[in-house]
Amino acid sequence: MTSIVVNIGAIEIIIDCLDTPTAKKIVAALPFDSIAQTWGQEVYFSTPVQIERENNAKDVVEPGEIAFWVEGDCIAIGYGPTPISEGNEIRLAAKTNIWGHTKDNLDVLSNVKPGETISLKTVD
Repeated sequence: MTSIVVNIGAIEIIIDCLDTPTAKKIVAALPFDSIAQTWGQEVYFSTPVQIERENNAKDVVEPGEIAFWVEGDCIAIGYGPTPISEGNEIRLAAKTNIWGHTKDNLDVLSNVKPGETISLKTVD
């Protein structure tokens, strides 16, 4: 499947897409830019993609899982606890479609400020 590069300032994250309807829609919409928002230890941003919640959607994600928040048409990248987490879990605001995974260290996202530009494109 396709890989995507996400750039936020000097930060670069490579996402390996899964074989899901959400991933296919996101790849079809590339390239696009967005604006970063933060919520606890989560960075999220709007996309031009609209899709329904998949059957295996979940709100507690594992480190490196890349999510799509259906209600907000947003990509959500959690890297630690959010305001609704219990303990150290990564709990997102709603059940999300998991459409990708990264091996990159997401702790660098703690440097992202709301309002920063995010660019997404396929890896060359």
